[in-house]
Amino acid sequence: MVIVLIFIFSILVASFYNVCIHRMIINQSVVFPSSYCPSCHHPLKPLDLIPIFSYIFLLGRCRYCKGRISLRYFMVEIITPILAIFLYGIYGVSWQFIGYFVLASLLIITSFIDIEQQIIPNKIIGYGLILGILFSLTGITVGLFDAVLGFLVGAGSLFLIALISLQILGKEGMGGGDIKLLGVIGLFLGWKMTLLTLLLSIYIGGIFSILVLLFKIKKRGDYIPFGPFISLASIITILWGKDIVAWYITSFL
Repeated sequence: MVIVLIFIFSILVASFYNVCIHRMIINQSVVFPSSYCPSCHHPLKPLDLIPIFSYIFLLGRCRYCKGRISLRYFMVEIITPILAIFLYGIYGVSWQFIGYFVLASLLIITSFIDIEQQIIPNKIIGYGLILGILFSLTGITVGLFDAVLGFLVGAGSLFLIALISLQILGKEGMGGGDIKLLGVIGLFLGWKMTLLTLLLSIYIGGIFSILVLLFKIKKRGDYIPFGPFISLASIITILWGKDIVAWYITSFL
């Protein structure tokens, strides 16, 4: 019964996340006006707004103008409940579940904006800073000292990479948004798990970059947003970080 309630709640908030993503991209209020088709701007009715199912039944098209609706809407509405159920499986009904679900939600919104616009909004970073500090002050995620160290390690490590890249290659190796994002993640995860997140993001980003170059999806020098890799690495760390560290220690140390 609890899983059903979590699933229903998470797909409902996922629908709101799609609104946030779309309207932050076009710099519009997430509250007004009411939901509308991104193509023809026709107001949407309740039957058009059923998460997951409306997209499937309408075959990814607007009921009114038949314009294609971005697959991103469907993906967000699938990814969010899946993550919520995984988090519930690990943390149960707890404040930790709420804390990490909040972080996962921010990462979902951030990742899709970064994919579409190659930018990480300062507004999202601001919310993350406030919530990260609040959760650490109450001990929901990690302690305050660990959170501050996590912020410094996260933001500091990427800032150092950016400086080294600028000096050696003469160009930015890391965007300012990525630096701030890993700093926010550090507030939630603490310094040890932030280091793991950094390491995983480099591996995931590297593998992805090699694949898109091999399949000629991207050319050498093309921009590839790093925010989604940081977000994915962070999610992996939230769910299985302790197991990964334990496996590494028993296998190599």
